[in-house]
Amino acid sequence: MKEIVIGSDAAARRGGTPPPPPPQALLERLKDYGQEDAFALWDELTPDERDLLVKDIESLDLPRIDRIIRCSLGSQGLPLPAVEPVPESSVSTVEQRTSEERERWWKRGLKAVSEGKLAVVLLSGGQGTRLGSSDPKGCFNIGLPSGKSLFQLQAERILCVQKLAAQSTDGSAGIVPIHWYIMTSPFTDEPTRKFFESHKYFGLEPDQVTFFKQGTLPCVSSDGRFIMETPYKVAKAPDGNGGVYSALKSSRLLEDMAMRGVKYVDCYGVDNALVRVADPTFLGYFIDKGVAAAAKVVRKAYPQEKVGVFVQRGRGGPLTVVEYSEMEQSMASEINQITGRLRFCWSNVCLHMFTLDFLNQVASGLEKDSIYHLAEKKIPSIHGYTAGLKLEQFIFDAFAYSPSTALFEVLREEEFAPVKNANGATYDTPDSARLMLLRLHSRWVVAAGGFITHSVPLYLTGVEISPLCSYTGENLEAICRGRTFHAPSEITF
Repeated sequence: MKEIVIGSDAAARRGGTPPPPPPQALLERLKDYGQEDAFALWDELTPDERDLLVKDIESLDLPRIDRIIRCSLGSQGLPLPAVEPVPESSVSTVEQRTSEERERWWKRGLKAVSEGKLAVVLLSGGQGTRLGSSDPKGCFNIGLPSGKSLFQLQAERILCVQKLAAQSTDGSAGIVPIHWYIMTSPFTDEPTRKFFESHKYFGLEPDQVTFFKQGTLPCVSSDGRFIMETPYKVAKAPDGNGGVYSALKSSRLLEDMAMRGVKYVDCYGVDNALVRVADPTFLGYFIDKGVAAAAKVVRKAYPQEKVGVFVQRGRGGPLTVVEYSEMEQSMASEINQITGRLRFCWSNVCLHMFTLDFLNQVASGLEKDSIYHLAEKKIPSIHGYTAGLKLEQFIFDAFAYSPSTALFEVLREEEFAPVKNANGATYDTPDSARLMLLRLHSRWVVAAGGFITHSVPLYLTGVEISPLCSYTGENLEAICRGRTFHAPSEITF
């Protein structure tokens, strides 16, 4: 173990006064957890830098961080539990649903919204780095005719559901706001808040939007030692989108939800241009099933597709997600001999529904177990970029704690248009997401009796329907029937 020398001979030889020693109590605490190297360059720091280092170390919950590091490193290399395909009884497939069920779920979901029982949680901690932008991903404009950002599309879908819920009760109760909890990161918090303020919350009431930050954890070497970003700052990284659970708990927002009468929580990622925020059908299905957790899923397109899939941990065990990198190729390619489809086919697309009671349980369970995923990354450090580990939890880690989970199949072309890579990549680009949205909305126009003209091939363009007009293609006849729209364009009131 490295000894921290207090007061250097070098300083004395230079004729200077030896620097004051590090705070003894803090140094002893670091020694207790094997992290005293954080003070290794103490003698070389200026007084201001020493103050910054002390404040940085004092801000860390050392017992918690030590537990997380030990548990996470200790779980490395352990064999994965045996997994089975998801039982058919756990999945509502598109082909099985009747129109009566869909209508019943839609009405039941709208009723719950009108009673203030639904809250929405948005995972929005990421920057658009891979998109060529330093702004939060939600600020990104994918090139729609309207020029709307992802944030605006999602806000307007919330406004639409609120209106539909009020209409479902004959408007007697008025519009009941859906509270929107938006998780940012230390890098996106301020610009996200400013973006909402400058756009007047996209028509939402400011007091129905709550921002909260996900946590960070120190980056560590393979033996669990802190990596120093500078001589006076520990390198840290966000704790993954699964950090939403501890962030909701530590921010007392789970209590805030309970105080508002919330029973159900819709949770999703920001980078899906087709996400149906606060989907009444999904909510009604969730309530109908009486489960603790549910997820929308799409069928895996091909064995090598880089998506996590839902599995059952052992026969009769909980449903959970296995990342594509953790699944052997032979298993990923297995075919169900009866259906001719992949045995492990239900892709997780980060569209989840939880009861508030379950969120309280999972926040406590994840904190108690303290096992995080280890991501090998190049970490900026005092030695340049160095190999290290980021500690992350994933949103789907919650499912391992659920006593009952249901999966709800949706069609990729209707509800999943991810925006992850810059244009020019082969998939999940702004261009691909924009085309998916325009094609979907063009189908809505035709179904409502409208016509579309276009100067370029229609498969390269289409029309955009404002979410303020329609949520899933409903109520468009009065706007579209007998009318012709030129693509590309936006259809609004």
